[in-house]
Amino acid sequence: MTSERVHPYLQGAANPRVIAHRGLVNAELAAAGIAENTRAAFEAATNAGADILETDCHLTRDGTVVLAHDPDLTRVAGDPRKIAEVDRAELERAFAERGGLLTLERALEEFPEARWNIDVKAAAVAAPLGRIVAPHAHRVLVTSFSERWRRSALGAAREAGCAILPATSPGRGALIRLLLGLATERAAGSRRGVARALQGLDALQIPERHGRIRVLTPRLVEAAHAHGVEVHVWTVNDPGRMRELVAMGVDGVVTDRTDVAIAALSRG
Repeated sequence: MTSERVHPYLQGAANPRVIAHRGLVNAELAAAGIAENTRAAFEAATNAGADILETDCHLTRDGTVVLAHDPDLTRVAGDPRKIAEVDRAELERAFAERGGLLTLERALEEFPEARWNIDVKAAAVAAPLGRIVAPHAHRVLVTSFSERWRRSALGAAREAGCAILPATSPGRGALIRLLLGLATERAAGSRRGVARALQGLDALQIPERHGRIRVLTPRLVEAAHAHGVEVHVWTVNDPGRMRELVAMGVDGVVTDRTDVAIAALSRG
């Protein structure tokens, strides 16, 4: 892969990268009631050897950015309320026995050596998230399915005065433009569309497929690497498939099983 523009987030880390999807909750931790995206889950992922900690953020009723994937608490805490309807103190109590709630500020403070992969999950959280990560931009990647939310978070980080912007991975719209660029490149013989689609990106964090559409292809990996962009595939828990993806040239796997990935990729 070309080294013309490598963000500090991607410098010096092991390759292939093991990216802990919402931390690590193995069978033992699950039996103890530990939930994903909690302090205990990220401690487990770190202890297992994760290179990057992947998480998601929502905004509470009292304006706190917290680590959580779903917009409500039904799945992880049996509470149907939306996070946006709950104060931080209530969430602290709800997660006290489930691994410990982490605000984004606490996560960055309590895991000071960790690289964080942060998904913006709501419009309201984008700007405060960007301001919080600004001092830590060298070890943070910001992404979102929404291009608008992703750009809003990056814009807030810029306004907060960070020396460099956080690393970033595209939303759905930008990824579609890349796939269209790859398709038309073959027909028209021009690579300008692909170059434009990859401009400003540091990684492509993608599934292998989206419905009937194959997203991950050797051509996509080749194009990304030619422009200094890494390819990370989610969510991969089968050790054999992890090895196949790395053999294809994939730079990282996003996995629920950091422990399995470390062993499968001969990192332990």
